[in-house]
Amino acid sequence: MAILGCTGSVGRQALDIVATHPERFEVVLLAAHENAAALGQAAAQHRPGHACLTGRAEPPELPPGCEFRRGEAGLLEALDRAEPDVVLNAITGAAGLPASAWTLGHGRTLALANKESLVLAGPLLRDLARRTGARILPVDSEHCAVFQCLGQEPLANVRRIWLTASGGPFRTRPLDSFGSITKAEALRHPTWTMGPRITVGSATMMNKAFEVLEAHWLFDLPAERIEVLIHPQSIVHSMVEFVDGSMLAQCGVPDMRVPILYCLGWPDRLPFAFEPFDPRRWAQLEFAPCDPARYPAVPLAYEVLRAGGDGGAVLNAADEVATAAFLAGELGFPEITTTVAQVVRERTARPIRSLADVAAADAAARRRAQDLILERVR
Repeated sequence: MAILGCTGSVGRQALDIVATHPERFEVVLLAAHENAAALGQAAAQHRPGHACLTGRAEPPELPPGCEFRRGEAGLLEALDRAEPDVVLNAITGAAGLPASAWTLGHGRTLALANKESLVLAGPLLRDLARRTGARILPVDSEHCAVFQCLGQEPLANVRRIWLTASGGPFRTRPLDSFGSITKAEALRHPTWTMGPRITVGSATMMNKAFEVLEAHWLFDLPAERIEVLIHPQSIVHSMVEFVDGSMLAQCGVPDMRVPILYCLGWPDRLPFAFEPFDPRRWAQLEFAPCDPARYPAVPLAYEVLRAGGDGGAVLNAADEVATAAFLAGELGFPEITTTVAQVVRERTARPIRSLADVAAADAAARRRAQDLILERVR
């Protein structure tokens, strides 16, 4: 297997899991962005034949026989050379798309933690998987839950799916105080430990907007059959409602190792030593509607689905730029979503025929988001 984004939270947890099952997994490629020291440490432990840094960092110290490549093109070359059976794509943001396309285009199994791939290019990736017979296994907690609940059920039996969301750190905060939200507050998620961009996305719920798009492409469900529900305890990871009134929910502790392990072991279930779920600890589980006034990012996903085309690429690019501006202290918290919404609504959706179309939409959205941020700063 190849682990891309191996120095991030998902990548590190995947390596922990791999280490407990050496008889089952062979790591042939490790990739990171700029953390050369952590990549070198992981390579020393797992002894891959190939390693890559996509950023402009100095090459790490690598074990003998480990080939090193650099840059986005170097990552695709490393995949060609390593020939993994399974690619765990835990790269952050739009940068993960080329590796997802490579994996599906070569008919390999894609364990997908990079939700942006489907947000940006869902129709292209689905077509690639259909043509090559490749499989996408969703590492996202919510989509992994839906995947397990669906089993072999035909879509005709599914009334809708319910994607749960913790509500983030501002679930009960007065709306009129959102303008004073600080970076430190936004990075303090109540139930999950993640990287900065995804943590801020969980606070704005843009992350959940992406998950609506991801669910549409993963499970071939129209927007009206995908619902978002606030569930603060993060114990029910998602639910599937069937036409006969039955509902199946996948439950467990809020630990990303659970969906990672499920996808790496699929179709088997592998043992792993982590805290088991004890239902007696949860006398009451809360569920509430997703309030569009508190979470205006979520309705944007449905707008994008209705418009079709390259809207997902625009949504993601604008959010990457706006989130980075917030983290840099250049933009207020509510302005993340208002900036993204303006970029999305200004641009007429265009069809996606190639990765070049995705790149064009991404670049145009980034330019427009940056212009809007500069206007606000002035």
